[in-house]
Amino acid sequence: MAAVSFERTIASAKRTMVLSEIVRLAVDSFLASKVRFVLTALGMVIGSASLILVVTIGLTGKAYVLSLLESIGTNEVIVDYLGGNNVTAGKAEQDFLTVEDVQAVRQEVPAVLAASPLLQLHDNVSIGDGSVRDTLILGVDPEYKLVRNLKVVAGRFFDQEDNFTHTKLAVVTPILAKILYGSADQAVGQHISIGGIPFEIVGVFKESVDTFGQTEIADQTILIPYPVARYFTGTDSVKELYFSTTSSRNVEATAQEVLRVIQSRHRATSVYTVQTLTAVLTVAAQITNALTIVLLLISSVTLIVSGVGIMNIMLANVRARIREIGIRKAVGATYREIRMQFLVEAIFISLSGGFVGTLLGLGVPITLRLVTGFAIPISLWSAVIALATATLVGVIFGTLPATRAAQMDPVESLKYE
Repeated sequence: MAAVSFERTIASAKRTMVLSEIVRLAVDSFLASKVRFVLTALGMVIGSASLILVVTIGLTGKAYVLSLLESIGTNEVIVDYLGGNNVTAGKAEQDFLTVEDVQAVRQEVPAVLAASPLLQLHDNVSIGDGSVRDTLILGVDPEYKLVRNLKVVAGRFFDQEDNFTHTKLAVVTPILAKILYGSADQAVGQHISIGGIPFEIVGVFKESVDTFGQTEIADQTILIPYPVARYFTGTDSVKELYFSTTSSRNVEATAQEVLRVIQSRHRATSVYTVQTLTAVLTVAAQITNALTIVLLLISSVTLIVSGVGIMNIMLANVRARIREIGIRKAVGATYREIRMQFLVEAIFISLSGGFVGTLLGLGVPITLRLVTGFAIPISLWSAVIALATATLVGVIFGTLPATRAAQMDPVESLKYE
């Protein structure tokens, strides 16, 4: 047993000596031709840097798209009444949502942070040039601002006290303010007539992100307190309810709880639906990930081209060192040792270029973060992938030159001039 252990120790020491000798020979080879080494590794520098930058660009684009969607309100839950009439004696009765539904959801669903009914009206509003235009009017609660993540660009939004006292106040969109009074600031304090009742404009609002008309808010919209909007309908019925949850992680679960509470308060034949942005966020993330993968595949072409360059340089290197190979074989170098020597050289070139490219690829976004202050996402996994890919390229494209060097006949190699 002791003899076997001693033999294994000797064999391990020999392997270590062989590997250290191979690395030393590779370093000596590069020092003897520094320009060729640098030019050969340049392709890997560009390829590795581009790979990391592509990942950074993809992550930045993903973060930007998701931030836009989050600005609309990722915590938002919208409940709609779809129908489902209960026909009695030939007369169809609608089962609309009510303000009491909002109160019931608040009591039974703790995850609801804010809520607002939405009552939609249309009325003719006098424009600055004397003409009359049909304008969208939405009756909402003060918490509608929080639920929809609205921004007040001038003045203020009406509050709970205004809601309680049924004060005739209005907030308008910037486009409507400009049409009526020339600017947002000039619109604040003015009065408009809705249904013959004067309303004071106390603020101008806008959505956090341009939704290109894909929301309930049009370019020319007036928001008024919901209790006041009920004067024009004479009913508590609404078609939509808006809720905001305490966290974006519990939106779907909260949406189902809200739907359960509302359905329990209405007829079984009535149909209600809930809408959230969770599905949109998931699709957006999938699209940006797919685009990042496509860009990565495109950038990998640079790595392949640089790998072909490494292979050609190593083949030329083998032809230039035929006598060296013959001498090494003559003094006892094995097929495996010769093959390993040239394979290590190819990996060393590729990995050196990949390391420099990784530093450059990480340096660009880090510098931009420090200079601009933008939170550019940086993926350390992209650096790991870049280095692993550089090593793989060296192995794949260095195998042919290494094998060709190892297969050379020592006698013919020594005769080569």
